[in-house]
Amino acid sequence: MTQPTVLTNKPTACLALANGTLFYGHGFGATGQTVAELVFNTAMTGYQEVMTDPSYAGQVVTFTFPHIGNTGVTAEDDETTDPVAAGMVVKWDPTVPSNWRSTAGLAEWMTAKGRIGIGGLDTRRLTRAIRQLGAPHVALAHDPDGNFDTEALIAAARDWRGLEGLDLAKDVTCAQSYRWDEMRWAWPDGYSKRTGDGLRVVAIDFGAKRNILRCLASAGCDVTVLPATATAEDVLALKPEGVFLSNGPGDPAATGLYAVDMIKGVLAADIPLFGICLGHQMLALALGAKTLKMGHGHHGANHPVKDYDTNKVEITSMNHGFTVDAQSLPKGVRETHVSLFDGTNCGIKVEGKPVFSVQYHPEASPGPQDSYYLFERFADAMKARRPA
Repeated sequence: MTQPTVLTNKPTACLALANGTLFYGHGFGATGQTVAELVFNTAMTGYQEVMTDPSYAGQVVTFTFPHIGNTGVTAEDDETTDPVAAGMVVKWDPTVPSNWRSTAGLAEWMTAKGRIGIGGLDTRRLTRAIRQLGAPHVALAHDPDGNFDTEALIAAARDWRGLEGLDLAKDVTCAQSYRWDEMRWAWPDGYSKRTGDGLRVVAIDFGAKRNILRCLASAGCDVTVLPATATAEDVLALKPEGVFLSNGPGDPAATGLYAVDMIKGVLAADIPLFGICLGHQMLALALGAKTLKMGHGHHGANHPVKDYDTNKVEITSMNHGFTVDAQSLPKGVRETHVSLFDGTNCGIKVEGKPVFSVQYHPEASPGPQDSYYLFERFADAMKARRPA
């Protein structure tokens, strides 16, 4: 049985911000030290999905919801094999889990996966600081004996280079191509396999979440996944009926140094194309637009997005620290979606072509089904190209 975190009066973890601010709390998970960008996530559920989402590479996540860890963990909810986020910050220390699907507690899972957690912090104060000052560089340390060289931690946070100009897609992409046929979870059987002929889709893995691939399979796609460094020749050799650009971490301009040429080659072949998150930003770059680093980014499951085509509002899940500059969109590329929080771009479409992308995560289903139509739109675009 999972044991609750043992609390002591002496701090066993320290979070050091680059500006010299220190937060002390109770450490859990792995011991040691990590350096990253600090962001906050407002989701009330899905902490395991967040920690295993490759888009969080290079980031420590502060959860604004206090009950993190209550439902434990299960391998079925992993978005990739191991956690990618550098660490987590929570208000209340993880307790013994209570959920019929749980196979382990969050703290022991963090230990096994080599990720550091800190509990007992005023996450409201920390979130306000992130909102006001932008996502800071931090050093997070966990020492059961409570011995911290705070000056060294602050120096480590200040010396960290940050995400701007950093290509992280190469770190989280697959090593080689593979096929995907698992579909979305459904009661009572869980995950099932897609059978029969499907729409031939090549998915470029910039840090793809498994649930995105499941949604493609559920929409009738026969998915082949290629690494982020794949060329247009690699993609077109598979004779795809559609190409998908996945989510992922880091600076899109840095990843674009090698990926933009591939995307331009696919666009020249006039094949339906769909992008999500980093894939959305990469498509925008290939079309001639620009991307910008955001102050604190969008991270959560309650982000309202307006669809200009339908005038409907979708409740979406987001995780991005860069955004497409809508003012830089070239002629023939239309803004289709916009954030109702701050007006930033959340979707584009090439006029007259089945080429589109969104900044948010339709597979995460916070709506819960507000955005699944995007996968169906992609599938319909491919079906329309098939001979009668």
